[in-house]
Amino acid sequence: MKALLVVDMQVQCFGGFPPRRDEAGTVNRINTLARVVREKGFVVFVQHTDPEEGFAHGSAGWRLLPSLEQDARDLVVEKEGCDAFLETNLESVLKQRSVDELIIVGCATDFCVDTTVRAATAHGYLVTVPSDAHTTRDRPHLDAAKIIEHHNFMWADFLLPRHTKIRLVDTATLVTELKNA
Repeated sequence: MKALLVVDMQVQCFGGFPPRRDEAGTVNRINTLARVVREKGFVVFVQHTDPEEGFAHGSAGWRLLPSLEQDARDLVVEKEGCDAFLETNLESVLKQRSVDELIIVGCATDFCVDTTVRAATAHGYLVTVPSDAHTTRDRPHLDAAKIIEHHNFMWADFLLPRHTKIRLVDTATLVTELKNA
């Protein structure tokens, strides 16, 4: 079974300057994926929770972006660090639903998305990352486009046991595959 993990697409993550790269496009691609995944799997929204950083549970900053489409069947997992698996119930939620494949999207490419992608592989999941459905913002040393490009490159070449790979594919291709599966 497949699950879509939507990491940290929260109001607080998208405030401030510089803006997140291609926010509207990223949200639209995540919404498209979520609609398709819900037909045969399920969606998990992973939300960062840290009152000191503007992510108090239930606060305006903690909430998901209003432009994200949510469904009553979707699940929410709260985390306190970059890794969505570390000290959370994500693993048990996935095991209860016999999930063996994860599609990981969200914010920020270079922090929580990257850490969760790596952790998912360490937990034995087959991982697909839509190359155009994660975002970050410019950093002092590198712009967001280069950060995203770099992480897509790294994930595609990431060495894993049993000759498995992190799969990188654009959203349109993945949506077509999911609809035809």
